[in-house]
Amino acid sequence: MRNALFPAEGRPWPEVRAELHARQADDVRWNEGRMLTSSYVIDGDHVLLLREASADFLVENAIYAGEFASKPGTGFGSLVGLRDELLAMVLELFNAPAGAGGTLTSGGTESILLAVLGAREWAKRHRPKARAPRIVVPRTAHAAFDKAAFYFGLAVTRVAHGRDGRADVQATADALDDDVIMMVGSAPCYPFGVFDPLADLARLAEGRGIWFHVDACVGGYLAPFVRRLGHPVPDFDLGLAGVWSLSADLHKYGFAPKNLSSVLYRDGALRELSTFSFRDWPAGAYTTAGMGGSRTGGPIAATWALFHVLGEVGYLEAARTIMATRDRLYTGLDRLGLRVHGRPELGLVSYGSDTLDMAAVADVIDERRWSIGRGLEPDRIINLINPINAGSIDAYLDDLEAAVVAARAGRRRSATAAVYTRG
Repeated sequence: MRNALFPAEGRPWPEVRAELHARQADDVRWNEGRMLTSSYVIDGDHVLLLREASADFLVENAIYAGEFASKPGTGFGSLVGLRDELLAMVLELFNAPAGAGGTLTSGGTESILLAVLGAREWAKRHRPKARAPRIVVPRTAHAAFDKAAFYFGLAVTRVAHGRDGRADVQATADALDDDVIMMVGSAPCYPFGVFDPLADLARLAEGRGIWFHVDACVGGYLAPFVRRLGHPVPDFDLGLAGVWSLSADLHKYGFAPKNLSSVLYRDGALRELSTFSFRDWPAGAYTTAGMGGSRTGGPIAATWALFHVLGEVGYLEAARTIMATRDRLYTGLDRLGLRVHGRPELGLVSYGSDTLDMAAVADVIDERRWSIGRGLEPDRIINLINPINAGSIDAYLDDLEAAVVAARAGRRRSATAAVYTRG
């Protein structure tokens, strides 16, 4: 009996491709700079480079980029070199000390999962008083920390943040006891785009002998270049005493293709705590440093290529464009009577109003086919600025003005909720 849904016969690729393109008709037009959320784009040439380099390594399997690839002609030794060179460049960028290590992962969630898993395993050996292991994170920390706790049988305590959106150091200190195995700070946090007081949190963790993780998934690969342009960016990386691990997404402001992130450790030995190794089956040794198994080598190769095509000069130019575009956004928000929450260090901007229904404002922006983020506590709009938005920010502000006028005239909010992701 033939399957009802699976195609009985194939069709020509041009025909199928045309259907794929037709299905994209109602997607956000990121190539026009109309996306101010989850995709990170410099320009069309940048995307073309990623497509071509990724395609060149589409079949190469990164799971076979280890010991199996040591003999020429038997595996994908090219990926070993590309991966190791990428990690060396990244560790240098984040001021890692000698002996540091890291893992390339599929995204920020996996990077966070590995760091939390490492902390759990470390605590089994070094914090015997932790009877009910717990991690302490700011209220603004990413949901992936709770996801990790869900997976690994841990508890989470979320502590208050100040009016500026930054973690409250005293509230964090008050939450510590013998069960706490890990503390967290963000660089920056997603809800408000501001850095937590990481130096203070790191000192607190160091004084208690607690694993301290910095989540720089959003801003990690932008912050060093923004700082070099002369903008104030707090210390946040492995050069900061007390930081044991750091997560940073290459596929965000590293402008790499999805899915590629990094988790880095001050001491390379900590990496081994989240490495899985197994031999008790007929196929031989199985060892993975990440959560997944097989994956294409495309993102690794494309990111290595991107680093070499852009260089520091290219990343500095991208950072300069982002910050200049942010200034133009700030000017427009001020003209419209909208208020930026806190003092964002990078290109993530959260803004709202004390008088307008911001959900109603966001509804109009949606109707005008812009992709934006929504936040709660208070209701607000979240924008992630990219170089490609430099050419569209004025049009965005024009539509934002129309949205503000509609809200002032009594426009009601729809049922659309603030949602970070939905599976």
